[in-house]
Amino acid sequence: MSRNVYETNGCLAEYLLFHYSSEREFLSYEFGPREALNFPARCARLCREFSSSAGPERALDLGCAVGRSTFELADFCRRVTGVDFSKKFIDAARTLKESGSMTCARREEGEITSPIRVAAPADIDRSRVTFERGDARRLRSDLGVFDIVLAANLIDRLSDPVRFLKGLPSLVRSGGILVITSPYSWMEEFTPKNRWLGGVKRNGKAVKTLESLKHHLADAFSLAACRDMPFLIREHARKFQWCVAEATVWKRNSTKESYYSGSPMVGLPE
Repeated sequence: MSRNVYETNGCLAEYLLFHYSSEREFLSYEFGPREALNFPARCARLCREFSSSAGPERALDLGCAVGRSTFELADFCRRVTGVDFSKKFIDAARTLKESGSMTCARREEGEITSPIRVAAPADIDRSRVTFERGDARRLRSDLGVFDIVLAANLIDRLSDPVRFLKGLPSLVRSGGILVITSPYSWMEEFTPKNRWLGGVKRNGKAVKTLESLKHHLADAFSLAACRDMPFLIREHARKFQWCVAEATVWKRNSTKESYYSGSPMVGLPE
């Protein structure tokens, strides 16, 4: 049986640093792509930019990992739910909610690590936040509807992303927003190739993920913005992954027409 990388201590530490460490603790060099830091907080700011000025009531952070975006959403949303499939990630997020901080082992070189204390944002009312373990493709039926749904760097880690997209209209209220970010790193380790939203040729046509998103979301959402968002993952003191996610912001239409009322587009996954 293959090991679930998201349930390992090493992966947990990487994500805790990615979400919560200070810029100096994360990137100790004076040089480097600092515009790629604080990605989870920037995702929440993007949600805020396009949300209702009256103040959203409910937000959902799907694939919340260890919860930084979830906390940041609570700065302007009254109630925020973070959902992730990893038990280890959700346990850590709950610890941060209850205690405010925790210690993780930052990898320096080889097996050498150093202890780092990470903390939830101090000025956030953590009582507004709840975390639960769940499968983004099969969410509990009584989860309700939300003013904001964020799915950050999630779709290319799902075994069936089209099924996930089909369920989104029922989660976002009329006039609400959906924010999807992803570097589109499609891998058969996570998603069977015949289910990739992009990065493949079908019927002789090169399919890009954004095309598939537009196709599958068009009946229920209108595309409001598309931006490039860099992010940086720290593996150890001298190795980092610099990536660029494409962030798309979608506004929920008020139409009550069937989600899949249109005919399939040639080359795109149905």
